[in-house]
Amino acid sequence: MQNEISQWSVWITGAGSGIGQAMARAFANAGCAVALTGRQAAPLEALGEEIAAGGGRAMVLPCDVMDREGMAAAAARVVEATGRLDMLCNNAGLNIPRRTWADIDWPAWEAVIDINVKGALNAIAAALPTMRAQGSGVILHTSSWAGRFPAAGGGVPYGASKHALSELSATLNAEEGANGIRSCSLNPGGVATPLMTRRPGYTPEMAATMIQPEDLADAALFVARMNPNVAVHEITVGPVAR
Repeated sequence: MQNEISQWSVWITGAGSGIGQAMARAFANAGCAVALTGRQAAPLEALGEEIAAGGGRAMVLPCDVMDREGMAAAAARVVEATGRLDMLCNNAGLNIPRRTWADIDWPAWEAVIDINVKGALNAIAAALPTMRAQGSGVILHTSSWAGRFPAAGGGVPYGASKHALSELSATLNAEEGANGIRSCSLNPGGVATPLMTRRPGYTPEMAATMIQPEDLADAALFVARMNPNVAVHEITVGPVAR
């Protein structure tokens, strides 16, 4: 049973590039109204114009996920414009070059934890009241292979933050399923995004063998279209070993 999503309202954080940008295009192409959130307005506006030029519906809501009140206000604007909030793609995230125990950079490590965990909490808390009231909703978190398995390449703070994000997703299913809310942790291995360029040892030639952002957009559509009585708890994918 495939769920019809063409009239959905989908809010995407971290929509200015990479996975979030690919998800925005995919949901807009599926007929959804998409709300685009990120820290920088310019890439969001460019994406919104692209979607509108293709006949899609997009609204631009620049905001830092660390701004709790701002995120709540952004969610309210989505509901005001569309009448509902069917899906949150909780995608904003950060990683850094200095990521090993031998090279601790406290301010950078704290920023990773803040954005990947506290920022995710702010987005979830902003979306939940509307989803509870309407008795339905999907929250998809862009976690990581490093949020499912120990992965040295991802780094210490990133791996810890993504394990926390996967746990947040599990608790949403356990506590909010009775309200019709479903949560999925999307756990990809190496993805060809701007974030990956910060990994030590990365070269541009590696991108062709990695997961592409569009692959994860397809996974997001699969989760959205699933029978509303079914929760896809997690999807773990990796590039083919070479």
